[in-house]
Amino acid sequence: MDTRKQEALNKIETLFDTETLSVLSTHNNGQPYASLVAFAVTPDLKQILFLTPSTTRKYDNLTTNPRVAMLINNSRNKTEDIYNAMAVTATGTAMTAQDHEKKPLLSIYLKRHPHLKEFAMSPTTALVCVTVDTYTLVSRFQDVIEIRMKE
Repeated sequence: MDTRKQEALNKIETLFDTETLSVLSTHNNGQPYASLVAFAVTPDLKQILFLTPSTTRKYDNLTTNPRVAMLINNSRNKTEDIYNAMAVTATGTAMTAQDHEKKPLLSIYLKRHPHLKEFAMSPTTALVCVTVDTYTLVSRFQDVIEIRMKE
């Protein structure tokens, strides 16, 4: 991997260490839908994790069409954010974590969000794992780099 992409991955990792919420974009029948989710990421940055009740529109959308986008950013609603904030869009495929993989992924998630343990243990809560295809990092307003995770 070239130096610029490695530097971008380092920035993404730092951003993920400081931010806890993401905007999840799903769609169904041509209609987009956005949700705020508390997220965690695997150490290799290849998977993003979040919880959702299996009774929600977001979950229905994911099971109908698993292609998603997630936006994580560090803007603080200040004028200077236009030049100083970073935003990462992750695109990929969302799947409910299966029994054999759920325990280690849930451990990663709960280490980041221990306050959500009771929610995580509810029988109607699904642990969703997004396998990331591409990260697009935007910084300094127009500096854009795309990183394909499956290379």
